[in-house]
Amino acid sequence: GDVYGTPENLGANVNTEANESFPSIQDDNILFFSSNGRQGFGGYDVFKYNTTTTNEKATNLGEPVNSQKDDFAFSYNLQKNVGYFSSNREGNDDIYQANAVCGVDATVVVKDAETGKLLSGASVAQMNSKGVEKGNQVSNEMGEVKFGLPCEEVANFNATRSGYENATTTMAKSQNGAQTLVINMTPIKPIITEKEVILQPIYFEYNKSNITAQGAEELDKLVQVMNEYPNMVIDAKSHTDSRGADNYNLKLSDRRAKSTVQYIVSKGIAKNRITGSGMGETQPKVPCTACTEEEHAQNRRSEFLIIKK
Repeated sequence: GDVYGTPENLGANVNTEANESFPSIQDDNILFFSSNGRQGFGGYDVFKYNTTTTNEKATNLGEPVNSQKDDFAFSYNLQKNVGYFSSNREGNDDIYQANAVCGVDATVVVKDAETGKLLSGASVAQMNSKGVEKGNQVSNEMGEVKFGLPCEEVANFNATRSGYENATTTMAKSQNGAQTLVINMTPIKPIITEKEVILQPIYFEYNKSNITAQGAEELDKLVQVMNEYPNMVIDAKSHTDSRGADNYNLKLSDRRAKSTVQYIVSKGIAKNRITGSGMGETQPKVPCTACTEEEHAQNRRSEFLIIKK
């Protein structure tokens, strides 16, 4: 009607000690206004503020709406996805049109399918509907990767990680905003033969014998097997490739074998159930002279021989 309540200051999330002007509000409760009191590109900049929240500060619309000059009087049509504003970037106050670019912020979270543990170090590839790779990222400590995608586009995400089966997930067509998807990766089970427990390759840092995070994950599988077979006794053999001096490789592999044994014992396995020794380059899996990188990798391995089952 014709009656208004008492005006209330919108507070520090919107107002500053300088000038805030040209407010306009959409049907979705987003307030647009201009300010020369916040850090921006110069002069008046256009900001937006969600009036349904009380603890978030107004955010700068950024380029190309804002410039080093004065940009103001922004209004937006939700139905047509188009905005209009004024700017003196060319010298005079002129009216400009801003066409919205629709985009989806996709967050992919990678987890262990059995434990729910967040998995870092997973390679996640974004594929379009035709199977063409459009991007690839490695998950962080929170198991996350982030992709910026166009609206109304189907996207597939393929995850690979050492010690796990490949896994995928699909994002359906979606509108502007954020989407969170989860990829559950199934651990590759150890293979138990009559002679040995076969794990995925256990990697060590160059010239070091300490157990890496990836190595620990694989050795945890051995611990699980030994708990399932309480009478099992294991002899851990560590091998190197043929690069480097023979005596040096023998000592390095022995340190790695001892580190492996110490890790298994630290997980509650009795000392008399596991031994370890380094073999250096004396027992190559692939005998070769001019070895390829693949052959070197096959020779640089750990073996877990079953002494008693």
